[in-house]
Amino acid sequence: MPIKNRFAEMLPEIAGWRHHLHENPELLYEVHETAAFVAERLREFGVDEVVTGVGRTGVVGVIRGKGASGRAIGLRADMDALPIEEATGLPYASKVPGKMHACGHDGHTAMLLGAAKYLAETRNFDGTVVVIFQPAEEGGAGAKAMIEDGLFERFPVDEIYGIHNAPGIPVGIFATRPGPLQASSDEFEIIVKGKGGHAAEPHRAIDTTLVAAHILIALHSIVSRNVDPLKRVVLTVGTFGTDSGASNIIPDVARMEGTVRTLDPEYRIIAEARVREVAVHTAAAFGASAEVIWHPGYPVTVNDAEGAVRASDAARAVGRGVIDDADPIMPSEDFSYMLEKVPGAYVFMGNGDSAMCHHPKYVFDDEAIPFGCSFFAELVERRLPTA
Repeated sequence: MPIKNRFAEMLPEIAGWRHHLHENPELLYEVHETAAFVAERLREFGVDEVVTGVGRTGVVGVIRGKGASGRAIGLRADMDALPIEEATGLPYASKVPGKMHACGHDGHTAMLLGAAKYLAETRNFDGTVVVIFQPAEEGGAGAKAMIEDGLFERFPVDEIYGIHNAPGIPVGIFATRPGPLQASSDEFEIIVKGKGGHAAEPHRAIDTTLVAAHILIALHSIVSRNVDPLKRVVLTVGTFGTDSGASNIIPDVARMEGTVRTLDPEYRIIAEARVREVAVHTAAAFGASAEVIWHPGYPVTVNDAEGAVRASDAARAVGRGVIDDADPIMPSEDFSYMLEKVPGAYVFMGNGDSAMCHHPKYVFDDEAIPFGCSFFAELVERRLPTA
């Protein structure tokens, strides 16, 4: 079965919504205009309930089908953009300096709006569909905020599904897998304190730059010597600096910041413990001290085994093909919080040969829109069949 014909007909309208959202990107929880646009469209479609302000700026729509089976499915899209200056040259490029939909959340939102319009028109399902438009995926844990605001108590669902576009996969091809799909993501700061002095008299100082360099090198032994070679853990130090701006001064303080990502919750715990131990004890060996500040991030995104099969089956029905044993990836995703509460699956959808996400020349491919809309609708009609 190809994409649903209704979505081919609706493509110009849905693409128009996306272009509007693309021109007007908003960050994190400050998605006020985006949320208002979404809520207005849902009301126009005749969605039974439209609730705003969930998790600060999230929007939830409830669509009831022809029957009253009592079962419910959740469908989620993220709404926020990134603090990136756009370099695409598109006629509908961002109008907001320093902000851009560089991860395709405008496309995700437009596709879920398209699916909501179709489902509100047809009502060809027995039960309830809850469409969830989430703020602050890009580092703000908007999914967690919506959950803490009672998302699943106020709008209970039996299953939940989400989509993310995937540059490098052909348009019309879907990819997913049971089990871990995306990594957890934690961040850390290490503050090394020693004794400053003159560069010509290092014996009178405790050289924090040298100490911090040893810590940095030792940190990279964690993955190679504390992690099973068949497991995936990534540790990266992204910043390194001192409190001195002079070449002839040994600074009092050095700082570094980094991230740890893993597909295994066990190694998430081990990595934190080892980062603390390596930093503190390496510093002590040089007569310095180290403070480690840990910032827990998103958990591992784990697809329910049955949910992944259901998602693959729906994608196969409307797409050009499915990779149902896709390799996990190390970027993180806060849909993980929703999958911790409700079984379901996250799915990648091909975006063709585009620039990668988070790149200033990234472009969401509008030709992918009917496939994403059809996937959402097909899931609902399969999981909530009418008599």
